[in-house]
This record gives sequence, structure tokens and C-alpha cells, in this order.
Amino acid sequence: MPSHSEHRPMPYSPQQMFDLVADIGKYPEFLPWCSGARIRSTREIEGGSVVEADLIISFKLFRERFTSRVTLHPAAQKIEVEYLDGPFKYLINHWHFIPSETGCIADFHVDFEFKSKVLQGVIGVVFGEAMRRIVRAFEDRAKALYEL
Repeated sequence: MPSHSEHRPMPYSPQQMFDLVADIGKYPEFLPWCSGARIRSTREIEGGSVVEADLIISFKLFRERFTSRVTLHPAAQKIEVEYLDGPFKYLINHWHFIPSETGCIADFHVDFEFKSKVLQGVIGVVFGEAMRRIVRAFEDRAKALYEL
């Protein structure tokens, strides 16, 4: 039910942003509420790769693991996330990095619903700010990595 979309200008190349978001194993180092990440499998497909990964999200008293299938399309600079297992009824997420004169536009979209009405209620109160913090965390990570 909650969904969030952003089209944020970034002073980094589409490739830099794609590489940063595709590096799922590093998420616990910088992503709010992400306390763990595990890559289950990676396989090559035509024009990209598919990664199955677990993320552990800790928020207040809640700690949940969920599994996603992440399809990486490097030529198109797109990342699509498909929910497989965990606390959600559904989760849809994508990133697309569009070249611009000053770097790229990060097109981010997420839409999900928790199975638990309690968890849905807790996140519903802070959802918009939580999504903005997540996008800012990727932006801050890019700054730390690429503005040495």
C-alpha cells in the first residue's frame, strides 16, 4: 500500500550509481535499518545477472528477514527487485539511472505492504521520511565513495 517515488539528480555517473546500488552485500555498512545482507546466489542472464539475496531489517522492536530476486541490467542502468519471501504481502522496487548533463537522474520507486497490520501501522507513521532517508543514504554513500 505505501509507495514512494523519487527522481533525484545526482552528480555521479549512471554507472557509478548502478554499481553502488548493485553492491547489495555492502548495504549494512550504510543503509538505515539494514543490519545484515547475504547473497544466496548469482547467475548470469542475457544482458545482465540475477542475484538472490536476504536482507535483515531492524526497526524499533522489529527484526525481519526478507529474500528478494534482484535483476541487474547494466546496459540499461536498471535494477529491478522482486520479492520472494519474508514479512511482506508484496514488494516492488526499481532503480533506473538516467544520464544527465551533470551526472544522472536516479529514478527510484518502491511499493509494498507488510503481512502484519501492526508492522504496517508502525511503518506507516514514518514511511515517507524513512524512504527519503534510504535514498539519502545511497546519495551519501556515493559521496563517500566517489568524492575522495
